[in-house]
Amino acid sequence: METLQTMKISPSNARKMYKEIPEMRPSLEDTFGKEFFSEKITDRIKTYEDACAELGIQPIDEAKMKQVGFTDDEITYRKIKTITQALNKGWKCDWNDSDQRKWYPWFKMSSGGFVFSDTSFDYSYAFAGYASHLC
Repeated sequence: METLQTMKISPSNARKMYKEIPEMRPSLEDTFGKEFFSEKITDRIKTYEDACAELGIQPIDEAKMKQVGFTDDEITYRKIKTITQALNKGWKCDWNDSDQRKWYPWFKMSSGGFVFSDTSFDYSYAFAGYASHLC
């Protein structure tokens, strides 16, 4: 007689296994549901905590970071980096590869000071107006 074993799998590990081990897909779909694996990354990640769960990491302890001297903007920057990492799904920009598409912001000096002007990508042009000032 065969005994059944229970295995715990985090959502981030389940998605990783789903991509890397095709033989596991039927079992994973039975456990998590087929729609779980077809959901878009932007539907799954809405907050910093969502990004941490996607990456399988613990959220930073803001109180401890402040105790050792990190400021609010430094903590926020680290959170944004985590969200970006999760949304990019492992993709990393290679700044030495000019054939790789990259978006970049465009800043300029205006009568109102140093402001974000618009964003560009290769030969396209997307005008975003003048956003909030950088201080």
